[in-house]
This record gives sequence, C-alpha cells and structure tokens, in this order.
Amino acid sequence: MAVKPRFLRNPQGPTLGVTSVPVLEQDGLYFKDLERTGQLLPYEDWRLPPEERARDLASRLSVTEIAGLMMYSSHQTVPAMPAGPFPGTYGGKPFEESGAEVWALTDQQKQFLSEDHVRHVLLANMRDAQAAANWNNAMQAYAETQPHGLPVNISSDPRHSAAASGAEYRNSCGQTSKWPEGLAMAATFDPHLCRGYAEVVRKEYRAMGIATALSPQVDIGTEPRWMRVEDTFGAHPGLVADMGRAYCDGLQSDPEAQGGWGSGSVVAMAKHWPGGGPCEAGRDAHYAFGKFAVHPGECEDVHMLPFLKGAFALDGPTKQAAAVMPYYTITLGMDPGGDNVGNSYSRYIIRDMLREKYGYNGVLCTDWGITGDPDPEIDSFGSRCYGVEALTEAERHLRILENGVDQFGGNNDIVPILEAYRLGCRKYGEDAMRARFERSAVRLLTNSFRCGLFENPYLDAAESQACVGCDAHRREGFDAQLKSLVMLKNNGVLPIRERKKVYIPERFVGSRKSFLRTLMPESTLPGADRAVAEQFYDWAETPQEADMAVVFIESPLTDGGYTKEEGYLPITLQYRPYIAATARAESLGQGDFREEANPNRSYRGKTVTAANEHDLDLVLNTRATMGDKPVIVVVRMHNPCVLAELEKAADAIVVDFGVQQEAVFTVLSGGAEPSGLLPVQLPADMETVEAHCEDKPFDMEPYTDTAGNRYDFGFGLNWSGVIYDERLERYPRTAF
Repeated sequence: MAVKPRFLRNPQGPTLGVTSVPVLEQDGLYFKDLERTGQLLPYEDWRLPPEERARDLASRLSVTEIAGLMMYSSHQTVPAMPAGPFPGTYGGKPFEESGAEVWALTDQQKQFLSEDHVRHVLLANMRDAQAAANWNNAMQAYAETQPHGLPVNISSDPRHSAAASGAEYRNSCGQTSKWPEGLAMAATFDPHLCRGYAEVVRKEYRAMGIATALSPQVDIGTEPRWMRVEDTFGAHPGLVADMGRAYCDGLQSDPEAQGGWGSGSVVAMAKHWPGGGPCEAGRDAHYAFGKFAVHPGECEDVHMLPFLKGAFALDGPTKQAAAVMPYYTITLGMDPGGDNVGNSYSRYIIRDMLREKYGYNGVLCTDWGITGDPDPEIDSFGSRCYGVEALTEAERHLRILENGVDQFGGNNDIVPILEAYRLGCRKYGEDAMRARFERSAVRLLTNSFRCGLFENPYLDAAESQACVGCDAHRREGFDAQLKSLVMLKNNGVLPIRERKKVYIPERFVGSRKSFLRTLMPESTLPGADRAVAEQFYDWAETPQEADMAVVFIESPLTDGGYTKEEGYLPITLQYRPYIAATARAESLGQGDFREEANPNRSYRGKTVTAANEHDLDLVLNTRATMGDKPVIVVVRMHNPCVLAELEKAADAIVVDFGVQQEAVFTVLSGGAEPSGLLPVQLPADMETVEAHCEDKPFDMEPYTDTAGNRYDFGFGLNWSGVIYDERLERYPRTAF
C-alpha cells in the first residue's frame, strides 16, 4: 500500500509532511521532532535560516553519518529489474517474482539508507510520474524512521531532451515535456526561453521528488569533435554564460518563496569546472585515452566565464548555483606548479582558484567514478583517477577532501571515506578532520533545508501525474523545439505546404563503440516515423512515385578516437574516409602508466571512416534518383560537421540539434518559420579542424555553400533569406 503521510499546515509557515516522527506544537506552530527529544532543537525550527539549521544538525552527526552524506547512490531504477546495469531485489526476489509494488524500495535501497547513511540518491529510469512520486514517498518515509530523520535528496541527469543523447547515461520518464537541450536551446539565442524551460523542469522535477539537477552543462563548445559538445550551449562564451545563468535562476528560484529558496526549488549543479570543452582532438575524458584538456590558444580564462559571469552571478535571489561539478580532465598546464592531475585532485584548480580566489562556498561534487583503481585497459569505462593512480583509494579521497570537495559522485562505498578520515586524523589531528567533515555536512544539508525537504518531502501522486508532461508544458516545449531548428539552405523549395507524396529512405549505420565502450552492432533504421510523416504528407515507397524526398541523416559517428587494435585515431566530422595528414605530429597531452613505451597520442597519417558513411550515399543516391524533384536533407547534428560532401546535392538543408520529428515536419510544411541560428561554426573541411586550437572560440574557416553563404556562428535562414536581428547584435563573435 502506498505511503499516506499526514499534513499539518502552519499559518504563514510551511506545511509539514509526517509519517512516523512526533510533532511538537509551540507558539501555535507545528514542528517535527526529528531527533525525538520532546524539545525543539535548532535544526528542527523552520523559522531559522537554512545555514544555521545545517550547522546545528552537522554538529550532531557522527563521522559515519557525515560520510554517508558525502556519497551518491548508483543509478536507481523504478522498479529495479534483475537484468541490466543497475539490478535490485525485493525481499530477496526479482521484481517479477516478488509481488512488490512498482514503487517499492529494493533491499539494496533500504540497506544504503539505513547502514550506509546515504541521503543523496541518483534517479535514472522510472515507469511514470505516479510511480516516481510513490517511490519518493516510500523512501522518505523509510528515511524518517532513521536517526535524525534526514530526508533524501533525489537527483537526476537531464531528462527533458526531445532527442536522445549518446554522450551521457540518460533516461527520461516518458511523460516529461520535451524540450531542446544544449546546442538546440543555444540555437534559439534566447536566454529568456531557456529560463522558461528551467522553470518547467523545476516544476516537473519536484513533482517527481527530484530536488537536485545534475545540470546545467556550461562548458563552452569550442572543440567540434567532442562527444559532449551537443550538450553545451554552444561556442560563444557570452551566450553560454547567459544561458547558464538563466537556467540556474529558473531552476533554483521558487516564485512563491521569500528569498528565492523554497519547497519548489531545485538545486542546480553547474558543470564542469574549470571547463571541460577543450579535450585534445575531441577525445572525451570519460575514458583514459581522452583525459587531457588542452589550451593551445591560451584561453583558460575564457572557459571559466560561464561560471564566473553566469552560474556564479545569478540575477535572482539565490545568487549562485548551489553546487558545482569539476570534470574528469587533467587540465594540462593550468597548475603553475605543474601538478597535472584530474581537476578534483588539483589543489590549485579547486582550493586555490575555485574556493579561495573566486570565493565559491557551495557544494562541490566530483564527477562520477574518479576514486576507484584504474582499469588495466586504457579503452575502458572505469579508469578516471587521472594522475593519482599510485595512491590508495583512501588516499585519493583524502586528497579530494583536502582540496575542499564535499561529495564523491558515483561512490557507494563508505569504507574509503572513513579510512580517509583516519588518515586525516593522523595528518592533521582529529579536531581538524572533524571540523573538515562538518564543513561539507553544512554545505550539503543547507541545500536540503533550502528546498524544504526537512519540512515536507512527500508528494501527492495524483498531482504529480497531472503536472509532469501536462498539456501546457508540452506546448511550451514543442514551441521551443520549433525555434531551435536552423535552416542553412533553401533553393526556393521550402515550405512545401501542399499534401504531396514524400520519399524518406531508410538508413544503415555500421558497428561502432557505445558510450559505455561496448560494441554496437550494425543496424538498419527507418528514415522517419511513418505515422508522424503521414500527419503532413502522403508516404511514397519509391523515389519514382514521390513528389519530394526528405533525407534524415546524422552527423558522422566514430569510435571516439581510439580502438584497442589501432590505438589513437582521428575523430572525423566528414563521411568519407579521412586521412589525418595534417594532424599534430606530437600530442600535447602525454603521460599514462599504460603508455610508457609510446606516450605520443598523435594519429597523424591514420585513416578513419564514419560508421554512418552510408548517410552520404543516401543523399547522393536520392538526388540522382529524384532528378529535378526537391531533395530536403535534415541533419541531426550531434557535432558540427563538414557539409561540403553533400550540400550541392540538397535543395534545402535543415539542422536539427535535438528535436522531435513532428517539429521538423511542422517547419518543412510551413506550420512554423525557421528562426534558429548556428550556435557553432560548421568547418569547411577537416584540415581547418586539425589546425584549430581546441580551447579557442571561432578559429575555424566555415564552409561556404553554393549560394555564397558561410556556415558561421550566427548564420541561419528564414523564408525571406538570411536572418539578421538583435540576437546577432547581442552576441557578436568578438564580444566575450
């Protein structure tokens, strides 16, 4: 049976949600007796400031309980299934055999709440909003029975994207409203729209019990080959800062709460300090073969602007993003002492710069899985203790704590944290280490107090179901998707308002490595969802019977710059085989215990072919078979790519940075006019990509098409021609 909390409403104060703790009545007001002392303690008094309550509670917690606060659970699914990466059991049985409700707690969840004292839980899959709300209530009710009554702070990776991202482990509740994220939102050039998006995310997150968002990603997308560039707000530091500021404001500010923070707030965790975008040659730091961030253009300060002028300088009353996540990377050469280690391990990058120079006092949480021992294979998903491989796991935790980091992302194991405490006591004394632990506890608890979790963490499942993905939110999200589409070319064929016969060829994608570095087999995919296409046009089985063709393709897909068999390879942004004749002869980043014999990471002279090379053939063959009939190419652009190979074969080109197909067809059919602008440059060729500096905005030669249009930052067409409006005046390429 679902948890049924009782609610006590305070006049001119918060509503209390209670399942098991006693309630105190004082001065005509209600307070939870979370400590069960029969007396009102400071941390139980909702009239006091969150920081004061957090200090009082932190002083009452044991070292073990504080260590529990410092951990994040692994990804939780509702319900947990026996197969897959995040299994769980119910009374020792798989879900299907247990008879448990969808929202019931697993054995593992009960254990980490009661024995490991975990209070930060990362939610991945959920069946629907109602299940999420009931699961939240079950978890909060269980936590309420534990000492001190500490509520659970549930967090989430982004889950409102209109299109799937291959660059991070993400899942959505299928009911959420669908919005453009990352480059798609950046293509609107509209921070006000981004704030509205964040406000909807805030409402839907809290309706699912989520109080912390592992977003926004405010890295600057200066490196076009990086697999996470699609999740950035583009390459313009000013635009990224404005978008990040708007998003954090919309997420954290509860309009019904005095001072901004309230029961409707969601903590924003801005990432990735000090800027994870300039990965050498585009290789990503989830993997040891991509661990180096480089600054050949000496633009280190530029990559910190979205934090310093964005996430740390909010217009709203919450003032700054309440949490920050450093990236995995070794930011090569940033430490004047030459200590080239992963960012969370860097005393200079975290303590000297972020904590002391810039005065950031919010929560710092490491990126996921950086404290475990390295994998013997460099091409693996779990080797991220960069530069400190020789330390023990406990020593790594201590070093991170010494820098001022509060929380260990993806660490479920309390043992090395407690061992780090013991090591610190021997090094600094027990009083100093106790004080250090309490500082982190205060920061972590303050965010939960700010979000009203100590007063009422419970939800009404029916209200949650009504809020998440409601019609109003869906309409807003869809309208934003329409504004994100960028038209690059139009030889007078668009819009096609008549109900014509459309040919949409199916696609073939070869095998390639997945985000988790497992092999994805080759696949044949439909070009589009026929049911969606037929809302706008009639379906033609062959090009001969069609009046027009719409060819859906993706930007080039590769293995991320490394394979065990061939070592380092180019990440190509073109479809045909690419020979890296002009790549660096010597990599900037070198140094790994698995590469002592050959530390050079150069791929000069090597060849790579996109797994979806067939996409180019699709365009060229469709052009040949369609004759003079219109051929429209829609590019799902994960990365800025070289369009020189296909542009001449297309009568129109539309860039989709992450929208639903219904939005694409709405624009093609004239239901909306394209208004998006390129938030990045589209390079003329791979040689300009190889020559550019990974950290420098706008240093590539853009492609110029047959109409003379340069596919540069800020370019886009509407039905009348090239767009030039106040957005380009607000974000000129030279204004950082």
